Amino acid sequence: MTPLRQALIAGGLLVALASACGQPATPAQTDTPSQPTMPAQPSEPSPTAIPVRSRLEAIPAGAAMTLPEADPMPPVLHSEEWLPPVPLPGPINTAGAEDSAFVTPDGNRMIFFFTPLPQLPPEQQLFDGVTGLYLSELSSGAWSEPRRLILQDPERLALDGCAFLLGEELWFCSAREGNYRGIDLWIADLRDGTASNWRNAGQEVNQEIGVGEMHLGSDGQTIYFHAPRPGASDFDLFLARREGEGWGPAEPIALLNTEETEGWPFLTEDGQELWFTRITGGAPAVFRSVWGEADWSAPEMIVSVFAGEPTLDRAGNLYFIHHYIVDGAVADADIFFAARR
Repeated sequence: MTPLRQALIAGGLLVALASACGQPATPAQTDTPSQPTMPAQPSEPSPTAIPVRSRLEAIPAGAAMTLPEADPMPPVLHSEEWLPPVPLPGPINTAGAEDSAFVTPDGNRMIFFFTPLPQLPPEQQLFDGVTGLYLSELSSGAWSEPRRLILQDPERLALDGCAFLLGEELWFCSAREGNYRGIDLWIADLRDGTASNWRNAGQEVNQEIGVGEMHLGSDGQTIYFHAPRPGASDFDLFLARREGEGWGPAEPIALLNTEETEGWPFLTEDGQELWFTRITGGAPAVFRSVWGEADWSAPEMIVSVFAGEPTLDRAGNLYFIHHYIVDGAVADADIFFAARR
């Protein structure tokens, strides 16, 4: 859930780039506000055209973090398996918007989306020098100062979000030149905290299957994702299986899909739990389904009230995104943590 996202999902479900993945690649959509056309690339390479700043420098003067006691609609936990959720302290959360987090199974690395002011339109975020994906590492119980992941040549423009990491292979959503649709999935190699060799995930993934925000099984043979429901604008959950060098057809996960929007999946490392976001009562909530002998169980609501995009570590600690809603609009977004009891 991120701020290219606000332009893409009405009502501000999770501030907005990553959730745009999964939109069909049609010329009509590319020209609509829900699929913004990328600005023209500079005619001359100009690496200094976009300033390089720290996250804190880019946050508007006077902006302050939203504290839980001032939250008009705090998240509600519906399970006794976790301790009450709390926002992660600095340096992760700031007075800007932190969104769309992914935590590695060992719990030692986190990749998330940041933008200093979620209300800004995407074309302004593109030039602010800080909006994008960040990496932080856990050491001695504390998260390190997040470092921005560079995923594009300096003379080129891109907005990146919705990260997923399997081994050294980083998948992410991006609005940039070379896409098959407005926002595509891309892949990069991530080694020692540095990304390289970024490349489009391919026409099959992006255009033929239409994969949106996604999660690979730990063996890389299955991809769970959201995509628009056939004949509708709402998202459903799907999976596709490896077939040779490519992927088989998209299969809807019928027991988890409803007339509501379901998406933003997370699969536990052992493949036994599928977590996702569902829009219910007009707001996102986090659900969990458990694999049985032949299919997924009826999903259980774990956290509600503007909570979404779950990600867990191997120990079962839960991270999710919470949006602060003030006067009917998204005022801020933070990464929340609920420790497994």
